[in-house]
Amino acid sequence: MNLPELSPHLVEAAVRAALAEDLGRAGDVTSQATIPASAQAKAVIAARKKPGVLAGLDLARKAFELADPALIFEPVARDGESFAPGAVLARIEGPARGILAGERVALNFLGRMCGVATLTSHYAQAVAHTTARVCCTRKTTPGLRAFEKYAVRCGGGVNHRFGLDDAVLIKDNHIAVAGGIIPALRAAKAFAGHLVKIEIEVDTLEQLRDVLAEGADAVLLDNMSPAQLREAVAMIGGRMIAEASGGIHLGGLKDVAETGVDLISSGALTHSAPVLDLGLDIEIR
Repeated sequence: MNLPELSPHLVEAAVRAALAEDLGRAGDVTSQATIPASAQAKAVIAARKKPGVLAGLDLARKAFELADPALIFEPVARDGESFAPGAVLARIEGPARGILAGERVALNFLGRMCGVATLTSHYAQAVAHTTARVCCTRKTTPGLRAFEKYAVRCGGGVNHRFGLDDAVLIKDNHIAVAGGIIPALRAAKAFAGHLVKIEIEVDTLEQLRDVLAEGADAVLLDNMSPAQLREAVAMIGGRMIAEASGGIHLGGLKDVAETGVDLISSGALTHSAPVLDLGLDIEIR
């Protein structure tokens, strides 16, 4: 699996903020009160009762590294790999207080990202017999977008734009204010640079005819039935990317994918992914 590299600057900034939130002004007072500073330990991060897809090792590693630089973090699996219930995902060794200080932050990032990757993998498997690809949206947790979109990639999905500055995506409200599809497209073409892609949302096949007449890089087919999507794909004839969107969930995914669309976008990949249950088991030496 060809995964993008997470920016180490984003990783460190996010983990530092999470540790500051957790450790507060006085640090881990429970560990300070009950565990000698000299105590050493070994620990493993393991899956609990459910299988999943791994994502977020860089953030877990950084959590322990910043909690105590003396800790040794050894991954047992790699991001993007599937794992069974009970599987050991990483081992940590070193000062016991440091392990406990980094534990919750590491597990919070891992659980969230593994949850997104695992749900995405179910979507990707449901469309694997077609040429369609599943992609995410901007419906992400504030501050965690880069990590959740990375987790989508770990699960076999692809990324839509990361923000409003990535590409032009003309939606229904833009069209209403601009005075219609053709004026909106013409204005976008006059404004955008030669490397900026233009996509536009349509709700009807009549709107799609206007888009095809004016031209765009991609068209977002919003809330269309499978029958409408098939007709839309036939009309497009490969001239632009066809993306299906609008309340698409796992149950109806197969029917949408079999219409011939290129992409299926779903906010559920990130906004509705359950956190995967992982745990850290420690052994004081």
